[in-house]
Amino acid sequence: MKAICFYFQIHQPFRLKNYRFFDIGNDHYYYDDFANDEIITRIAQRSYLPANEMLLDMIKQYGKKFKVAFSISGTALEQLEVYVPEFIESMKELADTGCVEFLSETYAHSLSSLEDPEEFVAQVKDHDTKIYQLFGKHPKVFRNTELIYDDDISAMVQAMGFKGVITEGAKHILGWKSPNYLYSSPVAPKLKLLLKNPKLSDDISFRFSNPDWASYPLTADKYIDWIAALPEEEQLVNLFMNYETFGEMQPRESGIFEFMKALPRFAAERGIEFLTPSEVIAKMKPVGEMPVMHPISWADEARDTSAWLGNTLQQEAVKKLYSIGERVRLCQDRRIKQDWYYLQASDHFFYMCTKHSADGVVHSNYSPYDSPYTAFTNYMNVLSDFMIRVHDQYPESIDNEELNALLLTIRNQSNEITQLHREVELLRNNIVKDTTGDFPVDEPKVKKVAKKEDKKTVKKSTKKATAKKAATKK
Repeated sequence: MKAICFYFQIHQPFRLKNYRFFDIGNDHYYYDDFANDEIITRIAQRSYLPANEMLLDMIKQYGKKFKVAFSISGTALEQLEVYVPEFIESMKELADTGCVEFLSETYAHSLSSLEDPEEFVAQVKDHDTKIYQLFGKHPKVFRNTELIYDDDISAMVQAMGFKGVITEGAKHILGWKSPNYLYSSPVAPKLKLLLKNPKLSDDISFRFSNPDWASYPLTADKYIDWIAALPEEEQLVNLFMNYETFGEMQPRESGIFEFMKALPRFAAERGIEFLTPSEVIAKMKPVGEMPVMHPISWADEARDTSAWLGNTLQQEAVKKLYSIGERVRLCQDRRIKQDWYYLQASDHFFYMCTKHSADGVVHSNYSPYDSPYTAFTNYMNVLSDFMIRVHDQYPESIDNEELNALLLTIRNQSNEITQLHREVELLRNNIVKDTTGDFPVDEPKVKKVAKKEDKKTVKKSTKKATAKKAATKK
């Protein structure tokens, strides 16, 4: 029995305002609030909200026979909470149906998986915490920024406990193979790979309303017939696309909503079911391993990472940004940590793309800047001010090796405190379990012991940090 796996991506960056060289050191607020409000509100009204209503109606009509998955970046969720709170409520309704799965990704929709493994892990944890806080769901399948993936990333994803990852069914890694199977990673065998079917996904996302397309107009019965006509052994069709497909990229007048609503009826007639990524992993077995030695993505014809790292402007900006990662992770300043996330959004580097081809035209359509060079200049001005703020707290005179030593000390102390708490808890439990009655529980004393041990550890940490600082000055 064939299955369709629908996945929708929602992401919006915090767009930067026009930030001049003379603002560096004087203005520490970097964002264009008007543009952020206008853009996400417009897209939500035209796309996100009516699409949510459409999906909810479909689930009410077809029940558990229709299912989808979402990956929503942390930066998009923050903006939606502020500017379109009704979307969050409608998404909670969808979550309560049990027919919607939430996928994991990096909080900032960042390139950290390629540049900073420690930052990558931290962002994934923060993202999943946000998903649980809002929707009460723990993601089990991972979706990286722009479907970026390679073998090294698969090892990190498996280490974080995920059962599967979704990525692009790129021709140059598939070769003669089909994307319509479940695969596994050669370096992380327990991790299952769901590969996007590029043609069938893009038929909806990009070609649906194009009158010059040979298959125009696309109807639900025709589309399901294409899937049913695939070889019998190809049991899985992964349809991955941006959620803006519905109402924004393909306007309501094109009939995109009616097309989507009709899919389950024709799918049922042809014996095709709808599964979430987790259900695919649970029901199907991998047909083999899929090695991916170099990073792939779902962008451009090349399906590589050149849309974000293909020129010297982008490479310089990314290098500068992640050079201060260790310092930022030491900071306790909430504003610095927030700006750190917002500045990592892959969109900032996408705007710097200089490809001279059809791909380049697509890139420029999404950019708020006049040129890639303007995007680079504006971003680097902002980054320069941000780096000054970070170095004010952790000066450049302290090198990364010293910072690593300090981080290690902090982690060891944190582990020591945790262990002491466990020992105190064990002591408390042993006292409570005493059945002789000769030794009453002295709770204040137990708490006093724990507090004393915490102070002792913190005092020890302070002495070490002070000594290291003095040595550095000498």
